[in-house]
Amino acid sequence: MKATFYLSFILLLSQKLFAQTDPITQIHGARNQGIGNIRVFDNSAWSHFNNPANLPIENQTQIAVGYDHRFGLAELSTVNFAASIPFGPGSFGFGIARFGGKLFNQQSIGISYSNRIGIASIGGKLEWFQTQIEGFGTGNAAIFSIGGIVELGPTLSLGATISNLNRARIGKNATQRLPTGVSLGLTYQPIPPLIFFTEVEKDILISPVYKVGLEYSLRDWLDLRTGINSNPGRLFYGFGLAYEKFKLDIGFGQMNPIGNTSHVSISMDLDK
Repeated sequence: MKATFYLSFILLLSQKLFAQTDPITQIHGARNQGIGNIRVFDNSAWSHFNNPANLPIENQTQIAVGYDHRFGLAELSTVNFAASIPFGPGSFGFGIARFGGKLFNQQSIGISYSNRIGIASIGGKLEWFQTQIEGFGTGNAAIFSIGGIVELGPTLSLGATISNLNRARIGKNATQRLPTGVSLGLTYQPIPPLIFFTEVEKDILISPVYKVGLEYSLRDWLDLRTGINSNPGRLFYGFGLAYEKFKLDIGFGQMNPIGNTSHVSISMDLDK
């Protein structure tokens, strides 16, 4: 009975919210959460999950761990790990993530690669995705995602990404497909300390989500962030602290009347 009730809750939540919390379509990394749940732009190891085209290059080997806690429910929390390793004109990425609790959980493990060609970067990700529902069984799927970034000028970039391009099903014998999302974004840096982000995200089953965010570098070691989303309306804010090889990012989200989310991630640049 408990498993049936919990599954019903998850399916109800999925109509508007769950599509942005599972490991496929959620945004990873507290920085990205703090600037408004922005997916397309973030030149860090978390790009393995968010947009594989944006993995760090130029001798930037990086590892990162993170934890997301949503709406006061342990069953909606995510733990994740990401790494990026430069290789030739691009980088390899690797990531592991687990979402959920005992009754319902999803886990992902995958590899990615980005390649830079002139002003553009393209990337792809292949991952193995597993869904477990107590009393209902386990489903496995292979998922392919792609992304791209184009530098339109020294202060302006355009990017896009498609997650679950192959529209994989939740399991071999299942009819339900895992979420497929498309994101298109633009970033503008009018002055060195300030960056503006805009993005639209569209899951094929729900209405578009519009996002706006900004980040301001108050000091070399301190970044301040905020952002907003539509459908549903959400407010985000956060900050980042840097010290030598390490960076701590903390982000928060608010959505009435469901509650708050909190996100924390720590990264280390092994080449510094």
